[in-house]
Amino acid sequence: MATLAESAPNASPLNAALVAGVENVSQQQTITFVEYQRIVLPLDGYIFWVNAGASFTAQGSFHIATKLEQREDETIGVNRVVFTSAQELQDFNAVAPGTMYIGSFGEARFAFSQQANFYQQSGLYHYSGEALYPALATQIVDDPTTLDLSDVIVSNSLPLWLSLGSATVFGKTAPTFPIYPSFLIPQDAVPPYIGVHIGDTDTEAIQSAPSFDYEDSHFQLCKDRVKITLYGLRNDAVLDFQDFVFQYTLDTDNMGVMNMPVIRDEKRTQREMGIIAQKKSFVIEVNYYQSRVREIGRQLILESIQTYLPNTL
Repeated sequence: MATLAESAPNASPLNAALVAGVENVSQQQTITFVEYQRIVLPLDGYIFWVNAGASFTAQGSFHIATKLEQREDETIGVNRVVFTSAQELQDFNAVAPGTMYIGSFGEARFAFSQQANFYQQSGLYHYSGEALYPALATQIVDDPTTLDLSDVIVSNSLPLWLSLGSATVFGKTAPTFPIYPSFLIPQDAVPPYIGVHIGDTDTEAIQSAPSFDYEDSHFQLCKDRVKITLYGLRNDAVLDFQDFVFQYTLDTDNMGVMNMPVIRDEKRTQREMGIIAQKKSFVIEVNYYQSRVREIGRQLILESIQTYLPNTL
């Protein structure tokens, strides 16, 4: 979570009254926050947070609001939490890369996504976020021994794309910049890097029915529509990466190209600076066997180590 820079050492006389009010309302309530370490599954970039054992306790006023939501695939109570403290929680600012603190209140577990509404004269700090959704509870691991790193999670071609950094093809140089799954790019990542997006409806079957071998292994010929987004790269570097992908498909037969992708420039602006980012993209359609993707995943398990990515509160 990005933090605000409050540099004034002293609050106004209003602070004492506000702090007293917070203490009276909360009855000096305390919340315990437990440290979790971020682990990235080398197969497909999935994120897990594993209990690291350390913790700290903060005193303040804790508010929770619950809203019931009925969705297509779940009915959940969405809990939004606000924690008001008379002191800045330095533990949130001093955490090491790949570290997060998760608090608990009753059955709800939560982390903060923002610090907002800071008024210097008040001397109060407000942290807010939403409690852990039940559908995402599998990604929070309290017992490290139960974390399974031996099997791929995704069923699409994503493991193939993540393996490109370690691939060897004839006459081409493998990309030296990181390749991330969409929505799992590290916080405040600095270019150059690549994001790979395969949407919910971008995977289709080409084969009318799966086939099985004598060991009852499942083989399904599929097609993915993949959007590749590149930041911080100039024209020649992007074309080199695309040529590397083409050569990879020819040399390995792990996947095949079904269209003619073209590089496009996208306009990512920041009006405060009056600039646009070095952002490019192309859309490529590939076919592959899902069983082949699983085999690539097993190779990555043998060749990779656990990777920690930065995420600070």
